[in-house]
Amino acid sequence: MQKYVHPLSERYASPDMQAVFSPARRYGTWRRLWLALAENQKALGLEIPDEAIRQIREALDDIDFERARELEARFRHDVMAHVHLLGEAAPAAKGVIHLGATSAYVTDNTDLILHRDALELIQARIVRVVRALATFAREHRDLATLGFTHFQPAQPTTVGRRAALWIQDFLLDLEDVEFRLDTLRFRGARGTTGTQASFLQLFDGDGEKVEKLDRGVADTMGFLDRFGVTGQTYPRKVDATLLGTLSGVAISASKFGHDLRLLAHLREVEEPFEDEQIGSSAMPYKRNPMRAERICGLARHVITLYQDPAVTAATQWMERTLDDSANRRVSIPDAYLALDGVLVLVENVARDLVVHPKVVAQNLRRELPFMATESILMEAVGRGMAGGDEGRGDRQELHERIRRHSFAAVRRLKEEGGENDLLDRIAKDPAFGMERSELESLVDPERFVGRAREQVDRFLSEWVEPALARHPDEDGDLLGDPDVRV
Repeated sequence: MQKYVHPLSERYASPDMQAVFSPARRYGTWRRLWLALAENQKALGLEIPDEAIRQIREALDDIDFERARELEARFRHDVMAHVHLLGEAAPAAKGVIHLGATSAYVTDNTDLILHRDALELIQARIVRVVRALATFAREHRDLATLGFTHFQPAQPTTVGRRAALWIQDFLLDLEDVEFRLDTLRFRGARGTTGTQASFLQLFDGDGEKVEKLDRGVADTMGFLDRFGVTGQTYPRKVDATLLGTLSGVAISASKFGHDLRLLAHLREVEEPFEDEQIGSSAMPYKRNPMRAERICGLARHVITLYQDPAVTAATQWMERTLDDSANRRVSIPDAYLALDGVLVLVENVARDLVVHPKVVAQNLRRELPFMATESILMEAVGRGMAGGDEGRGDRQELHERIRRHSFAAVRRLKEEGGENDLLDRIAKDPAFGMERSELESLVDPERFVGRAREQVDRFLSEWVEPALARHPDEDGDLLGDPDVRV
């Protein structure tokens, strides 16, 4: 316990995402890239022994990490340390490992592969979040609730309709992730400055073989497309766009977390709470929205991390410079690991959200008379214009009266802590000529939620279900349900 342990590994990120950025995955991928290079070079006519290929293949995941540390301390170069390490494990391949390649052949192509693997996991987690929130939206499509603008009471909506707004954000993220995966390209075998000069020399000036080598390695590693040109590295703008996508997902998660924290304050909707969970060390009664707060905190980290690759891409020199290396080792894994932890939490919360319908109804009932003032005004005006008592039907007069009654009711709520008595005030005002029971009918929540229910149904059927159909729940067992630290 005398060394710093990264909280993302210790507390938040799932084993699945940690495996993507583990040393075993990274250096195992390096070896697979060296194998792909040797196999394709052999297929194109270079003298590479079958035994060399066989030994590399057998050593793909047999990595002596302690020996790797010793070699790196000696050579002060991580790639050359692993070249020598693989040569020790596959002695028949010593002379052909890394043939014609530069360090970026393994480091950058591996980073693109890890981007792809991590993005696929993020995609799967977004799908699970959408699925959980869709179930919640469908279940609560009918439950009328107070809407808010500026966090001030506004026209009612439904609990399910509000959840549809959360889903909409995550669907936009899903589309973005799908696009990034579809357009992710491979660096390939390009050499020190991207000109492929070293490979051209290996093949005695045969440019067609060099092209076939580049394409063959990409195919072997599962990439359909390659960059048209590169420097020594793949364009660092790629890291910026990918972390921009991760930032977008974090924005959606943060919005969900903030909304839930506000709803918890209103006591309308709460995150799940364990039987023995402690909300506060000093106040035993508290049920703080700890998971939602954690979602917001980690999401903020992801959002701010986007600045790292953006600045890195903006400050690269010519064909490459090395000031990107240390930064990328930290910022890229951190962004994926933190967002993975965020999405694990979002799914966990979305699956078991607790709704308190009576509180929802109570809060709505307290504010609804104010929402109904326009309906009341129009009804009273209409009655006067249809031949009511003299003096009724004057819109300006009724508007002024209802304004004064509303302000008085608000004053009673704020200064006296009383109930909303707006309907009683209007019922007692002869200018409106309306009984209390008639006014009650005008403040029925059903009159104020518009097409919220129909919109939920249509949104789920026309947008959510097709998105989920593109991603059937075949990865459910693979992902499992990571432990959530509460």
